[in-house]
Amino acid sequence: MWLYLATIMGLYFVIRWYREKQMVPNLTNKYVFITGCDSGFGNLLARQLDQRGLRVLAACLTQKGAEDLKEAASERLQTVVLDISSHASVALAAQWAKQQVGDKGLWGLVNNAGTGVPGAPNEWLTTEDFTRVLNVNLLGTIDVTLGLLPLVRKAQGRVVVVTSFVGRITFCGGGYCISKFGLEAFSDSLRRELAPFGVKVSIIEPGYFKTQLNVLANMKTHLSDIWGRLPAEVKESYGQEYYEKYVADMESSFQQLCNTDLSPVADCMEHALTAKHPWTRYSAGWDAKYFLIPLSYMPTVLSDYVMTRTLPKPAKSI
Repeated sequence: MWLYLATIMGLYFVIRWYREKQMVPNLTNKYVFITGCDSGFGNLLARQLDQRGLRVLAACLTQKGAEDLKEAASERLQTVVLDISSHASVALAAQWAKQQVGDKGLWGLVNNAGTGVPGAPNEWLTTEDFTRVLNVNLLGTIDVTLGLLPLVRKAQGRVVVVTSFVGRITFCGGGYCISKFGLEAFSDSLRRELAPFGVKVSIIEPGYFKTQLNVLANMKTHLSDIWGRLPAEVKESYGQEYYEKYVADMESSFQQLCNTDLSPVADCMEHALTAKHPWTRYSAGWDAKYFLIPLSYMPTVLSDYVMTRTLPKPAKSI
């Protein structure tokens, strides 16, 4: 009995390994549009795909980001300045992409651009704070996808969406986790709708990685500004000690947990674009793969304890 089960499991992993290694042919004829290429995951992926000979259309938020990337890549790589929170900017970029790809269509769309601030306990924030993040991470990504989807459908290509482990389990207040949960839902519905057209949709769920999204100095500055504008009653309820410990806990977590090697995420995105049989979901980073995402499946009482055990206590708690 055990030998039979071991044989079945062994056969399963061999078949899975074989399928993972099968690559899409003629990659050098395929166009891939990537958002958020100024730095971080998008920048690394753009350079990796360029080295493999794909035709990369890299969208950067700033002109400097676009110029720096072009200097680091081959002549094949083309850039465009794109603010995904602006519908006018998205429409112009979509028209530009259509001119670039012509009749070939767009093999890959990688939704990577995003923002992480402002983030803080929910009661410290305003609806405008939530809107700033949601307009970029969620609504901006949806806008880009809808604008380029006809080109992807034409090529029977791929849509890759970078969410996060916080699309599975919430670790802080603000719009960031909400936006990632929303992207998970959007991607799931998109995958099912586009399957009949031959389009595959993959979700990338990174753990803690050090990028421009989570520069510690910027996050501390935002938190200081948020704390400074709070009404006196709210400040008294939480207390100055709560704020200071909250900042210290955030600083300690990022210093200890943030991975500076971004290649695991870029490699997952590359596999989703180039493999014949891409995965539905990719977890990137040991923390996401072996702790944070598994934690999301645990009983709520357990996950709540793990996620809150290091948080400070409010001055006026029950």
